[in-house]
Amino acid sequence: MNHTIKTILQHRSIRQFTEQQIEQDKLELILQCANAASSSSFIQCSSIIRVTNPATRAQIAELAGGQSYVETAAEFLVFCADFNRHLQVSPNAQLGFTEQTLIGAIDTGLMGQNALLAAESMGLGGVYIGGIRNNPDKMKSLLGLPKYVVPLFGMCLGYPAKLPETKPRLPLSILVHQERYQAIDSDELAQYDLHIREYYAARSSNNKQISWSEQISATLNKESRPFMQAYLKGQGFSTR
Repeated sequence: MNHTIKTILQHRSIRQFTEQQIEQDKLELILQCANAASSSSFIQCSSIIRVTNPATRAQIAELAGGQSYVETAAEFLVFCADFNRHLQVSPNAQLGFTEQTLIGAIDTGLMGQNALLAAESMGLGGVYIGGIRNNPDKMKSLLGLPKYVVPLFGMCLGYPAKLPETKPRLPLSILVHQERYQAIDSDELAQYDLHIREYYAARSSNNKQISWSEQISATLNKESRPFMQAYLKGQGFSTR
C-alpha cells in the first residue's frame, strides 16, 4: 500500500465544496497530469475547456439537470473529444470513422481520470458530470464548439466540505474473468446486492433501499439519451 494506491482506493464523488479556491500551481499540475495520459497513436484528440464565468456555470448546471455543484465548485472543466485540431493541422484528414469516436472517448476518459486522481492526491475532490450530454446542442452553442468536437463530460473540482462513504464496487470474482468470458455467479451477485443494500441503508445521507441489480434494472430499462447518435453524426463523429 503506497500513497498512489491509497488515493485510488479512497475515491468517492464529492458534491459539496468549501469556498476555498484551488491554488494556481495545483490547478496547473492537475492539467499537466491530465495531459500526461496515454494517447492512442499519439493522436492527442482531447481538449479541456475551463469554465469560470458564473453565468455560464449557472446555465451548464441547469442544462445538466439542476446539478448545483457545477456552480459552487472551485473549478469546472469540460472534457471534449477533439478532432477539429487535427483538421486545422491537416485539412485533408480523413475523419468520421467510428474507430476515431472510440479513440476520442477512451483517450478523453483517461485524461479525466488522471486529472481527478491528481486532484485527490493533493487533498481535493471532484465529481464527473455526464449530465452535460443531456442537452448537447445547447452545450455546443454555449461553449462555441465547432464540428469534430464533442463534449463528453464535465468535472467539478474543489476542497471537500464533506467526505461521503466510499461506494462498494463489484467484487473481483465477478469483475475478472479467467481466460474466457464467464457467466455471473448468482450467489456472488446476491451477496453483492446485500452489501449494496446495507451500504445505502447505513450511509450518512441519501439513504435508500435498493440493491445493485435493482438499480441497474431501473437504469437500463429506460431511454438513455437517444438523441446522442444523431448529435455525434452532426458533429462529424461515427459517420462511417
